[in-house]
Amino acid sequence: MPVEVTRDDLNELGLAPEASEYSDKKLAKILQQRKIIKNYRASTGLFLIQERSDGSCYFLVNERCSVYEKRPQVCRKFPTEMGNRLGYCPYTPSNVKRI
Repeated sequence: MPVEVTRDDLNELGLAPEASEYSDKKLAKILQQRKIIKNYRASTGLFLIQERSDGSCYFLVNERCSVYEKRPQVCRKFPTEMGNRLGYCPYTPSNVKRI
């Protein structure tokens, strides 16, 4: 599942502690080399987090969100404020658990 995050999300998650030292474009290049992000969209300022080989979220570990307390804003808003079908989540609570 692709997850687009902001620079602030990256900082909150601790994925880019040196973020304040670089422009978004330079930061994106560094994070791509580390295989943390897939790409960066300058028009929106969003970084696309790299997915796992099976297409699942980078942050899922043993079917649990490993960053639940610090999860990105997009995750906090899904599915009540954003998504193709507001209010619909493709996962049931028994499938996705918090750590």
